[in-house]
Amino acid sequence: SARYSRMGEITFPDMKPAEGNIRKLLMELEGVTEREARFRTVIALILNGVECQFEGIVKGEITLDSSGAEGFGYDPVFRPAGYHKTFAEMDLELKNQISHRAKAVQQLTEFLTGM
Repeated sequence: SARYSRMGEITFPDMKPAEGNIRKLLMELEGVTEREARFRTVIALILNGVECQFEGIVKGEITLDSSGAEGFGYDPVFRPAGYHKTFAEMDLELKNQISHRAKAVQQLTEFLTGM
């Protein structure tokens, strides 16, 4: 994803990768009404040769404009389902409760404490 803004016909080589990625994404989605998206994290743990996976998913949508100064990556254009703010507009405490990473880590924690 760090290379996204530097690939294809539309490129933003003079911008920081995160800024270019957001600008390119919004340009490519111009006029698109179906903007459903999701963030996904998978944590893999191998214990005694057995792989365990812990997955966190947050469904939401890509907004029409970038909004908010917190977070990183696509946070300014990702609004989780059921919320009126992008991840970048949320306070860190709320984001860390509902994020895909938090969900995957919660599953891992429950697994480890149940051993």
